[in-house]
Amino acid sequence: MTKHTDHEFPEPARLDIDNVTAGYNGSDALIDLTLQIPPGSQVAIVGPNGAGKSTLFKVLVGLMPIRKGSIQIHCQPIGQHRDCVAYIPQREEVDWKFPVTVRDVVTMGRYAQLGWFAQPGSQDSEVVDDCLKQMNLLDLANASVGDLSGGQQQRAFLARALAQEPHILLMDEPFTGVDAATVETTLALIKNLRQKKVTVLVSTHDLNLAAQHFELVALLNKRLISFGPPEKALTQETLKAAFSQQLVNMNGALLVDDCCPPDKDHHHRGDHA
Repeated sequence: MTKHTDHEFPEPARLDIDNVTAGYNGSDALIDLTLQIPPGSQVAIVGPNGAGKSTLFKVLVGLMPIRKGSIQIHCQPIGQHRDCVAYIPQREEVDWKFPVTVRDVVTMGRYAQLGWFAQPGSQDSEVVDDCLKQMNLLDLANASVGDLSGGQQQRAFLARALAQEPHILLMDEPFTGVDAATVETTLALIKNLRQKKVTVLVSTHDLNLAAQHFELVALLNKRLISFGPPEKALTQETLKAAFSQQLVNMNGALLVDDCCPPDKDHHHRGDHA
């Protein structure tokens, strides 16, 4: 496979998803999804359980085949340069009993640059150390990743993604099951990556967080319900279309006001999705 470098792709990554259908065991988890993600943008992917958020990420990194449609990164078919896409899966999908240190995990992010059989050099070690420092993990570099707290494990995977030096970063539910400090660290990292023109896609159930911290929101329920700035993507109409019965109270009223703030300064009141 031909390796593509930052020199070959000086512009922020352009991501085009065209009429994509994908799923599991004969069932479609994504249906006719079309999205054009602006280069360097920060996008929250939201929707109910089973909406296709994780499926979208797995398709983008080649872990699931596309049944229909196409995806292009840097105007080339997906798979031509997967090294420019970093993926952080949900924590429950990771085997935390696997005997590796925190440094080992972060060093794995360099293999996209090196190839699997090359040995990391001094420059790679410097990158790994820098990423560990950014995530406040340098003192835990030689600890077993399985012995870390949930928040520390999340930060180890963030450091691994940083070590990959990606053009596109995919984060699947990074705010679930972690402490407040890790949430703040993750949000600060996303803000920093905006300055570096890295395209970031984050799936989350927290509609308030999506509205307050992301410039664009894609609302999914297998199909694309809406896409745009939070105030346009998250409306009573679009939320009702996406969540239907999940946000209906005992009297049949839609709990839109409890899950979607009218503006970005609305105080966080928890995740009702």
